[in-house]
Amino acid sequence: MKKPLFLFGLLALTWACQPAEKAALETEKINPSAYWGENPWPEIRKKRINQLLPEALKNAGVDVWLVICRENYNDPIATHVGGENASGTAAFLFYNDQSGFHSLVFSPEGEATALDDLDIHEKVERVPRGESAVAKAVEFIKKTGFSKVAINSSESNEMADGLTHSQYLDLASLMGKDTSKLISSEDLVYEWLSIKLPEEVEILKKAAQLAADFQVEAYAMIEPGKTTDADVAKFLKAKMAEYGVTDAWHPDQNPNVNSGPDRGHSHATDKVIMPGDVIQTDFGVKLYGIWVSDIQRFAYVLKDGETEAPAEIQQYWEYGKAGSRIALAAMKPGVKGEDVDRAQRDLMDANGSLYVPWSTGHPVGYVAHDVGPNLGGARIPTPRPAAQKLLKKGMTFAFDGFHCWKQADGTEKTISVEEMAVVTDTGAEYLITPQEDLILVGKK
Repeated sequence: MKKPLFLFGLLALTWACQPAEKAALETEKINPSAYWGENPWPEIRKKRINQLLPEALKNAGVDVWLVICRENYNDPIATHVGGENASGTAAFLFYNDQSGFHSLVFSPEGEATALDDLDIHEKVERVPRGESAVAKAVEFIKKTGFSKVAINSSESNEMADGLTHSQYLDLASLMGKDTSKLISSEDLVYEWLSIKLPEEVEILKKAAQLAADFQVEAYAMIEPGKTTDADVAKFLKAKMAEYGVTDAWHPDQNPNVNSGPDRGHSHATDKVIMPGDVIQTDFGVKLYGIWVSDIQRFAYVLKDGETEAPAEIQQYWEYGKAGSRIALAAMKPGVKGEDVDRAQRDLMDANGSLYVPWSTGHPVGYVAHDVGPNLGGARIPTPRPAAQKLLKKGMTFAFDGFHCWKQADGTEKTISVEEMAVVTDTGAEYLITPQEDLILVGKK
């Protein structure tokens, strides 16, 4: 019998009350296609192109956007424009004119029919074998008289940097004296990818809930003095396989389970989890091969005779949680990413936290560190340009509530309870219920 989609929170609480051995047996193989349903990406992609891209073109001051897709070594934006299955080189054009928004593709005739059948683009023009799709696109650009032609070449946005050097040389040769009209698509790609549709936010909620619930279940199976960080990571990998989801970032570092001193982004080690440890798990899953979550849950391992965390650990937890809440309160349309970071840094200073080098947060959606404003920079001399970007409705973020302290052995430990949120008309809201209480491992 399949588990209902949103009983994860209830299931996690139930599993947390079971012995580890029984919890390990409470698994069943999920049929991903039946469980998750049809992949909604094709329709969402079409909606993103037709509803969000026209405005992005205007905001970026772009007349036409040229994306070149090809086999094997494809542009990172290919999946977003419908060019992921390119064999021969195809040229995708997106532009606004007096009659509205248009998408035009010059495709090798061998793939043109299949591309046209997807019904993503307004028009697909067949390019006879032996002729160049890029040359056809350039001919159209010159004929139409566009003055600002965005291409995927960028020093700061990897999603807008898919054009290879040889492709650029070919394009420049075709453009001739009009090469000066070529500009980077980095602002356009930023404007487009940073905003998520409401349907996408709903999917991100599911991804966030899975990541959170799996972590709660993983903490319930820990045997202090025996279970290692790597064992917890393996448990989470098994849950991913069971539910038909994949890694939100590189598999070697997802999840990062750490019951020792701060390690930053890293792999889980064979350190044995001991009473008195504070455990951090940084974990995310990818749904439908497109949308990812990035969630952290924290736990304390009870010592013999303890029924709750020591007062100082509990206080550190409350400080970290307060940091998350004040960062969320600072998120609203028109606010700089740096300002969100500053709101938390001021609270951290007031609470006596040691300095934490990581940004308060980052965009999340198609990748764990997605395109959009960086929520950081408030305590460094020259913040990155992304920290000066303004938050907008529909942007989604993963962000931390920080508090760092020095342990008895001189090492540092940081609580960085990580949640996900979406910017709304007037502020921001958590995608799922945030962690309120420090999870207690070993509680009877």
